[in-house]
Amino acid sequence: MSKQGKIGVTSENIFPVIKKFLYSEHDIFLRELVSNAVDASQKLRALASAGEYKGELGELQVRVSFDPEAKTITISDSGIGMTAEEVEKYINQIAFSGAEEFLDKYKDDKVAIIGHFGLGFYSSFMVSSRVEIQTKSYKEGAEAVHWSCEGNPEYILEPGSRSERGTDIILHIDSESEEFLSKDRLTALLNKYCKFLPIPIIFGKKQEWKDGAYVDTDQDNQINDIHPAWTKKPSELTKEDYIAFYHQLYPQTMEEPLFWIHLNVDYPFNLTGILYFPKVKNQMELQRNKIQLYANQVFVTEEVEGIVPEYLTLLHGVLDSPDIPLNVSRSYLQSDAQVKKISNHIAKKVADKLDELFRNERSLFEEKWESLKVFVQYGMLSDEKFYERAAKFNLLTDLEGKLYTIEEYRTLTESSQTDKDGQLVWLYANDKETQYSAIERATAKGYSVLLMDGPLDVHAISQLEQKLEKTRFVRVDSDSIDKLIAKDEQREVSLSSEEQQALSQIFQARLPREEKRNYHVTFEALGEDADAVLITQGEFMRRMQEMARLQPGMNFYGELPEGYNVVLNSDHALIKRLLSEEQTSVEPKLGTLREELKAQTELVEAARTVQNAKKADEVTAAEREELESLSYKQAELEGKINSELQRFGQETALVGQLVDLALLGSGLLKGEALARFIRRSQELL
Repeated sequence: MSKQGKIGVTSENIFPVIKKFLYSEHDIFLRELVSNAVDASQKLRALASAGEYKGELGELQVRVSFDPEAKTITISDSGIGMTAEEVEKYINQIAFSGAEEFLDKYKDDKVAIIGHFGLGFYSSFMVSSRVEIQTKSYKEGAEAVHWSCEGNPEYILEPGSRSERGTDIILHIDSESEEFLSKDRLTALLNKYCKFLPIPIIFGKKQEWKDGAYVDTDQDNQINDIHPAWTKKPSELTKEDYIAFYHQLYPQTMEEPLFWIHLNVDYPFNLTGILYFPKVKNQMELQRNKIQLYANQVFVTEEVEGIVPEYLTLLHGVLDSPDIPLNVSRSYLQSDAQVKKISNHIAKKVADKLDELFRNERSLFEEKWESLKVFVQYGMLSDEKFYERAAKFNLLTDLEGKLYTIEEYRTLTESSQTDKDGQLVWLYANDKETQYSAIERATAKGYSVLLMDGPLDVHAISQLEQKLEKTRFVRVDSDSIDKLIAKDEQREVSLSSEEQQALSQIFQARLPREEKRNYHVTFEALGEDADAVLITQGEFMRRMQEMARLQPGMNFYGELPEGYNVVLNSDHALIKRLLSEEQTSVEPKLGTLREELKAQTELVEAARTVQNAKKADEVTAAEREELESLSYKQAELEGKINSELQRFGQETALVGQLVDLALLGSGLLKGEALARFIRRSQELL
C-alpha cells in the first residue's frame, strides 16, 4: 500500500512556525526524539509485564548514529513500533486550531510549545529538510511502514523496509544545521539531555589509545547511567555513592559537598532527587542554576526558579518530578498549586535537615557554618516560614570565632550590654583590622563584639532588629563606646560655645578634603584616659549606604556622601593644651574682631526681630536690604576669625598629628597622607 496525503493541520504555515519559533532552542530536537524512543521501549516492557506481549524483549536500547557524507542523523529503537494506522493517528494529525491562535497564545513562551502540545516529534523539522520514519509494530502480523515528509503538510506513507520491531527516525539535516553532523556536538547534546535516561543510549563505540591515536573498539559506547543515585533508596547508597554522584553531575568540581538531602515523595505529588550543599570557600564562588530538573529521568532545565525557592537555587543537585510538565512557562510555575506544594516541601526538607544536623551534630554543623551561613540568611530574608524554622539554628560569630544561637548570645550579653533605656545592644565589626581600635575600646569595657562580614549581614541585622524585642545592632566604630551602650547620663562638655567653635575651625583646617566624604567636628567628655580624637560613622546612614550597594532600589542612599564624626575628647590633656595654645597665640589677635562680631550680631538679631514682627508683605525693600547688608558684614567678620583659627590649625603640627592618628585608627589614612604622617612622626620624635 502506498499513500499520499496532507498532515492534519488547519494552517499550512505550521512548519515555518516550528522552525522560526523554536530556532533559539533548536538543539532540543535530540532530547525529544531520544525521549520518544525511550518511551517506546518502556511501553513494550510494560506490555510484556502485563502479559500483552509474548515475544522476546531482547536488548532494549536506543541507538544514535550520524553520517556526515549523507548528512543524516538516525535515532533507532527496538520498542513497540507503529502500524500504518498509528502513524496516521500519532504523526499525521496534529491537534492545533490554527497557527495564528497558536502564535498569539505562546508568543512570549517559545519553549512551552514542545512537549506541551505533543510536538516532540515535529521538533525534528527545526534542523531537517526531510524526515523519514521506518517503523514496524510489535503486533503480530504487522507490516513495516515508511513515512517521509519534507517540512510541509505533504507526506508519503508506504510499505517500509524495517525487518525487526521498532522505529528508525532519519533526519536529513538542512544546510543551516550542519553543526549537528559532528561527533563532539552530538556527544555534548546527549550528555546534556540524555545522561540519565532509563534505557541504554548507545552512541558509537568505546575508544582506546593505540599507536598514538584513539581508535574504536568493538564495545558499544553507552552514554547514560540508567540507574542514577536519585532513583535508588537512601538505604541502598553509601556516603561514597553520594559523593561520586556529585562529581558525576559536576565533573569540573574538585571540592566535596558539605552534605546532602535525599528527597523521595510519592504523595500528594511525586518528587525524587538529591540536593547538595556545596562548600563555599569565598562568597564569589556562589553560583545559581546548578540544580538540574528532570521529568522521569529526562533532562528539562537548570533554571528551576519557581520550582525551588529562590534562596535554594544556590544549592546543587537533581530534582525529578513527573508532576512538572516538560515545558512550561514561568507564569505557569508561579501559579500552579502542585508546583507550590513541591516548592514548600523542598524548603521544609532543607530546614529539617539543617535542624537535625544542628541538634545531633552541633560541632559538625559549626564546622560547616561558614559555608552554610549565606544559605540560611538568604532563606530567612526571603521566606517567613523558613525564618521561623531557622531561627533556632542561625548562628552568630564573635571575634574569637565562637558560635552562639540568638538565645545563647542574649544570655551571654544581657547583663552587661543592656543600656539605661533597657535596650540590649549587640556590637559588631565587619573588618577586624580597620576597626581594631574601636574593638579594643569595647573589649576593654568587657563587651562582646560580633563579626558580621558576610555579604548578607547588613540585611540580616536589619531583619533581626525587627524580629527581636528591645535589641539593636551597632557597629563598634559608629560612636564612642560610652554612647554606644549608654549606662548613665552622659557627662557634659565643659567647653564654652566659643571654645568649641574655635577648636572646630582648628581641626577642620587639617581634615581631608575628599569627594563624597564629609567630616563633622563634635565634642564629648570621654574621660582623661580615652583617646583625644575619635572618628566615627553614624550607624543609620552607613547601613543604608551598605544596603544600597546590594539593593539597586536604594540608589538614593548610595549617591549620598559618606559622613564621619570627628569626636574631640574635651577631657583629654592634648585637647586642653591645644585650646590653651590657641588662647595664648590667636585670641589676642581676635579680641577686636570678636567685639565687632558681637555688636554686629546684635544688630542682625534686632533687624530680624523687627521683620519677624511684621507680615511678609509689610516688610519694605529698604528693610530687607539693610538686613542683608548687616548679615553680610556679620559673615565677613566670622570669616576673618575662622581664617585666623584655621591658620593656627594648619601651622600646628600637633593638630595634624591628632587628626592623622584618628584617621589611621579608623582605616582612613592612606597613600600620600599616610606618607606625610610617617615623615611628621619622625620629625616629632
